[in-house]
Amino acid sequence: MDLVMAFADEARSRLDRLLTGQLPAIRRSGALIAEAVRAGGVVHAYGTGHSEAVALEVAGRAGGLIPTNRLTLRDPVVLGSADPGEFDPLAERDPRTAHQVLALHTIEKSDVFVIASNSGGNGSTVEMARLVKERGLPLIAITSLAHSGAITSRHPSGERLFELADIVIDNLAPYGDAVLPTEHGPVCGISSITSALVVQLMIAEAIGLLQADGTVPPVYLSANIPGADAHNDALVTRYAGRIRTGAL
Repeated sequence: MDLVMAFADEARSRLDRLLTGQLPAIRRSGALIAEAVRAGGVVHAYGTGHSEAVALEVAGRAGGLIPTNRLTLRDPVVLGSADPGEFDPLAERDPRTAHQVLALHTIEKSDVFVIASNSGGNGSTVEMARLVKERGLPLIAITSLAHSGAITSRHPSGERLFELADIVIDNLAPYGDAVLPTEHGPVCGISSITSALVVQLMIAEAIGLLQADGTVPPVYLSANIPGADAHNDALVTRYAGRIRTGAL
C-alpha cells in the first residue's frame, strides 16, 4: 500500500464530508463568534494534548480574530504561582485543573468558548465545559463523535464534551484518530487536519458576517510583515488583560 496516497485520499474524503455534513454547525458557530465580537466579547479556546493545536488555530493566529484567548494546562505555572516541578503531565485528566486554569482568566458575559477534544472525555475538558455552562456562556465543541461515543468519560459525572456543548462539530476522526490500517496498527491521525479546517471555516463565517453588517473585524496581521506590529498592538489594547498574545 502506498501510505502517502492512501492518507491523502482519506484526508480529502473527510474534508469533503466535513464541508457537507458539518457546515450548518460551523455556520452557527461563526454566527455565535460574530455576535460575541460585536458585543465586545472574547473567544476563549481550550484544548489539551494535540487538541492544543486547535486552540492555537483559534487564538493569536495570523488572519484570525484578535479578541481570542487561549487557555492551557500550563497556565497555573506560566500565569499563576504554581511550582513548575509539580506540574502533572496527566493534569488533563483531573477535573480540578479546569478550575485552576479558568481562575487565571478574565471571563465576561459577552464571551464565547471553543473547547476542542478528540476524545471528549478527559476530566479537565469535561469540567471546563461544565464551568462554562454554569456561567451561562455559549459553548462550541470540536470533537470526534465516533471516539466519544465509544468511551467511558474520565469525569466523575460520566458526561462527555458533546453532551454539554450548545453546538457540536464532529471532526470526523475515527476511534483512536488514526485512519490507515497496517499490520503494526492504525497510523496517521486525522483530527488535527479536520479540526484546523473547522476553525478556519468558523472564523471565515464570523468575519463575513461582521463585514456584512458594516463591522470592521479586528483581525491579526502576520507579525512578519511590515506595519503589522503597530496594527496588532493598537487592536490588542482594546482587550487588555483579557487575551493572551504570547506563544506560551
